Amino acid sequence: MTRVRICTDSTCDLSDELLQSYEIVSVPLYVIFGDQSYQDGVSIKADRLYKLVDQTGKLPKTAAPSPADFVRAFAPIIGSGDEIVYIGLSSELSSTVQNAAIAAANYPDGKVTVIDSRNLSTGIGLLALKAAQAARDGQSSKEITEMVMSLTAKIEVEFIIDTLEYLHKGGRCSSVQHFLGSLLKIRPIVKVIDGAMTLTDKVRGKREKALDQLLNNALKHKDNMNTDFLFVTHSSAADEAAYVKQQIEQHTRVKQVFITDTGCVVSSHCGPRTVGIVFAKN
Repeated sequence: MTRVRICTDSTCDLSDELLQSYEIVSVPLYVIFGDQSYQDGVSIKADRLYKLVDQTGKLPKTAAPSPADFVRAFAPIIGSGDEIVYIGLSSELSSTVQNAAIAAANYPDGKVTVIDSRNLSTGIGLLALKAAQAARDGQSSKEITEMVMSLTAKIEVEFIIDTLEYLHKGGRCSSVQHFLGSLLKIRPIVKVIDGAMTLTDKVRGKREKALDQLLNNALKHKDNMNTDFLFVTHSSAADEAAYVKQQIEQHTRVKQVFITDTGCVVSSHCGPRTVGIVFAKN
């Protein structure tokens, strides 16, 4: 009997435990410092990334897996007679989905379906878990694809950035904005809209104020929140993530709240002490 296997990429930010439990295959992106290339989540984690940024004073470049990387990941699954639904990083942010589609063209129609998540981090991960559940329930590739496509616009991803340093290094804010933001202790709130990261608010003052704003933004949707999964995703902010998780569990009916670590690709843009909340709306 043909099974459907779910594949994604390392920007899904799912823990190894979740990937293994749901039999999800993750293809790593690349993080490049000078002439040294690392595989996101495999040969480099966020703590090492931050040390290298401190040492070099520069952010790394990031690169999508090549079509050949995807072929190597897909081949054993197709060789076993199974089909693949791949859910990848937003095409607004990377060529990852395009390269997966190039690899998929090596196989007969219907063997590999490629879906643009229009999202990042556990916005992708949540879709992958939903797809893996459906695959376990015996749904076909077509049924899983239709379900995931219907969900993509319902995923809410919002996070606070603790420092403007990484946005400044990456050319996403000017020196003046960086200086004033640091002076006034401004913490941006960023949301994924139409597949891209969009600045939606700037919270001035203590970090606790920004965390409460992030929580309030999520809890506005508590009556329309899918109760299967919710993710609190963070980069070097374990205590704050635990606090957010506790608040979500106290004020919503979500059955499973997962805390996950943000991978190197997303961390290289947002920096340390970033905290995000990710959920699906009904």
